Amino acid sequence: MSNIPKSDDQVDQWRSVMFLYDSALKKVNTKIEILNNEFVNRYDYNPIEHIKSRLKTADSIVKKLKKDGHDVTIENMMEHLSDIAGIRIICSFTSDIYQIAEMIAHQADVTVLHVKDYIKNPKPNGYKSYHMVVTVPVYLSDGPVETKVEVQIRSVAMDFWASLEHKIAYKFEGNAPENLLKELKACADIVDMLDAKMFSLNEAITAYAAEQRRQEQQAAKTEEEFL
Repeated sequence: MSNIPKSDDQVDQWRSVMFLYDSALKKVNTKIEILNNEFVNRYDYNPIEHIKSRLKTADSIVKKLKKDGHDVTIENMMEHLSDIAGIRIICSFTSDIYQIAEMIAHQADVTVLHVKDYIKNPKPNGYKSYHMVVTVPVYLSDGPVETKVEVQIRSVAMDFWASLEHKIAYKFEGNAPENLLKELKACADIVDMLDAKMFSLNEAITAYAAEQRRQEQQAAKTEEEFL
């Protein structure tokens, strides 16, 4: 907790605030798992490959506040930071991303504060992902507290690229050589094509399976009529 005030009262406040974010994280995570399980039970299809969640560390919170020009206080961290509690949802296909985002937004106790669609509007380096900041009520003994959670939704291919980009940015502290940045952007374009190709292939497989079932049902019906 370097640079976070350390008086007893402030430490208690810090613990209380981080408890809120941790509780909100668990609540949203449970909602997403239920939605995915519903899809499996209703449609025999799971749009979510896996879910990652994390709470920002004290050091990361301090660095972000200082970078944005804010004093390091608990009040500023709650007001100005939207990603203290973060969930990343990895989907099979781009179409799944928007469907999951819509289902989350339609939850009765979820309030969407703002959205950044880096899929329709990628960052200059090629980064793609769908970001939404939501609040959910954390019910305490003295009433509900609306708490922010950042939700990132991306495809498997987008996540693979973003992981590589993050490692390069971390290694070069944000000042990677120009030739590496160009190669990274070219990889982003390849990932985009791969996403589209895999989606098209999945659609073809789904259509083929549906036709096979139709033919089998028709054959079974014909056999019953013959008997």
